[in-house]
Amino acid sequence: MAASSPFRIIHAVCSHDCPDSCAVLVTVNDEGRAVKVEGDPAHPVTRGFLCGKVAKYLDRVYAPDRILYPLRRKPGAQKGPRPRGSEHEAFERVSWDEALDAVATRLQQISDKYGPESILPYSYAGNMGVLGYGSMDRRFFHRLGGSQLDRTICAEAGGQAWKLVYGKKLGTPPEDFRLARLILAWAANIHGNNIHLWPFIEEARRNGARLIVIDPYRTRTAAAADWHIAIRPGTDTALALGMMHVILNEGLHDRAYIAAMTHGFEQLAERARQYTPEHVAHYTGMTAGQIEQLAREYATTQPAVIRVNYGVQRADYGGTTVRAIIMLPALTGAWKYRGGGAQLSTSGAFEWDEDALRRPGLAQASPLKRLARTVNMSELGRALTELGQNREHASNGASHPSEQRPLAGDPGRERESNGAHSDGPAVHALFVYNSNPGAIAPNHNAVRRGLERDDLFTVVHELFFTDTTDYADFVLPATTFLEHTDIQGAYGHYFVQLSQQAIQPLGEARSNVWLFSRLAERMGFTEACFSDTPEQMIRQALAIGSDGRSKNPGMEHITLANLESEGHIPLALHAEPEAQPFQPFASGSLPTPSGKIEFFSETLAAAGLDGLPGFTPPAESRWGEAARIYPLELLGRKGDNYMNSTFANLPGHRKMESRTSQKLEIHPLDAQSRGVSEGDRVRVFNDRGALELAAMLNPNLPAGVVAARLDWAKLHPDGANVNALTSERLTDIGGGPTFYSTLVQVAKVGNRD
Repeated sequence: MAASSPFRIIHAVCSHDCPDSCAVLVTVNDEGRAVKVEGDPAHPVTRGFLCGKVAKYLDRVYAPDRILYPLRRKPGAQKGPRPRGSEHEAFERVSWDEALDAVATRLQQISDKYGPESILPYSYAGNMGVLGYGSMDRRFFHRLGGSQLDRTICAEAGGQAWKLVYGKKLGTPPEDFRLARLILAWAANIHGNNIHLWPFIEEARRNGARLIVIDPYRTRTAAAADWHIAIRPGTDTALALGMMHVILNEGLHDRAYIAAMTHGFEQLAERARQYTPEHVAHYTGMTAGQIEQLAREYATTQPAVIRVNYGVQRADYGGTTVRAIIMLPALTGAWKYRGGGAQLSTSGAFEWDEDALRRPGLAQASPLKRLARTVNMSELGRALTELGQNREHASNGASHPSEQRPLAGDPGRERESNGAHSDGPAVHALFVYNSNPGAIAPNHNAVRRGLERDDLFTVVHELFFTDTTDYADFVLPATTFLEHTDIQGAYGHYFVQLSQQAIQPLGEARSNVWLFSRLAERMGFTEACFSDTPEQMIRQALAIGSDGRSKNPGMEHITLANLESEGHIPLALHAEPEAQPFQPFASGSLPTPSGKIEFFSETLAAAGLDGLPGFTPPAESRWGEAARIYPLELLGRKGDNYMNSTFANLPGHRKMESRTSQKLEIHPLDAQSRGVSEGDRVRVFNDRGALELAAMLNPNLPAGVVAARLDWAKLHPDGANVNALTSERLTDIGGGPTFYSTLVQVAKVGNRD
């Protein structure tokens, strides 16, 4: 009889903020330790491999500097950055009971004195599991009456733009990219942060397809392309409209598809006539001939697919930019062809029962008796330093601003966000989880000033000492995705997945669900939903009926038992891709006001805004007034081997990023005019802040553009990162951040500014 294996293999799902949502097989030894992580070869998108970040995931799980116990700031220990390795000196270990009791007591005191809206949760997609991202935490803050957070930092501008055109965030399945004859990667570094799409693109290229990349920066993807177009930042709308001009002028549009499936074509055609190739070339840095070539190649090649990513929407008019780009496949009829169309996000296909998970009705039992005000996370610096500045009062009677996110605003100036910061008390408590705002939030210096406030009570649920924990009153240990159970969708494919707990939590680390359940108990919340287990909440998310099947649209064939045995199950729309290919906008009615693809948006027009896309240069660009003082456009890039700020503290990942770490990439002509040579120390600055970096000459950048990588501020000698230079100006649609509309000046250290 053969001896049983001492190893178990558990199916988990990578919960980090990536479209791939990889199926992960975790090998666990007989001592309960994870000894290997690998991609599931049975998953049609993961296909047996992991990205370089997650392939080394056990370095993160078992890192020697991981936070494993609840910590309380010592009396007299000042808030603020501390050298790496010395953070423990500011904290003392406490039990979970002590921590929960103290946090609950303080939150109650703050609520009683200033009103519950003075308590602000701050979280995003550090955990993309359905439970970990938003479930028990939402119940807790609804019941408490804490401010709601408008989670705009990454995808809201582009997401709303997509829905204005198509009604729902759906797109070309990643597996169908292999059928394309032309792939247009528009601001999409597929090789760096969507790596599981890359094999399908390579298959298409082996079959004769061309890959064209539009990106100001020569990314890994751009370096591998057949044609890299190094467009100037913030001019993508002009290029898309210029392509439309050529397509319409030369009769390359699909008249039958346009007549059957679109609304507002005549208005769009009139607008596009203004964008001649010569006019567009002036802004983009391309030649008129290149614009014509791109338009013709795109319109005459089928199937043609556009992979547009969220970076393109992080500019003043980013929502308009996304609208313009994603209208192109509707103009050419690319959606009719399998392998054609576009993809920004597939998340609209996953219709979880969010009300059952998040229980917004609990707000009626809060002291407010209603849903609380909303604070835009992209304006955290302003929220912590200006909100309630002119009138400090309890918020029980405060007027309730609209819960609808702003469709648009004025991106040309620093401003308040449609009333979200105009009413209610100052923020006196900040509860951070699934995020590191001390690194990733715009206007870093304003955020830092807010975090330093003596009267701000800050709790951070984390795995490591980050830029944010340096300001915390309590640091609570969090779990990795190996240490809890969750369910997950994706924004880059169409598979529902169950992530099973592979190992016991290290030390006293606890999940988001556990934390907010126990904290609710300490706050005296008696509603039964605060006692729900993760398994019960997964059933609620799936809306499991009496027959054991999900009642969610597109998930009716899914049972929890099947998920437990199979790990991943395709949504119904994608269950039989060969027999019934999923082509979301090939025909039929759409969930837009007109029931069609909307070139002209009546929704925007009714709000007094332009119903058509049009190009306006960003306020902070080479065409703006500020360029006379700050003439260089800054790209604050994300590291290929980090996930936003996640992984940035791990030695192995930092080594992989070492080539551009703490460097300012600058075109040789821009360097020469400033007396800067390779390796020189330079000061990058504007009115908001400054940063010292080492110059790295890069002739592949457009002249007038510089680039620096996002990193932890505390790992830089200045104690700052690129967000010391970015503003809290918001996008035109969705109220998102404008990271890539940033002007700076550069001077060699030792020279006068």
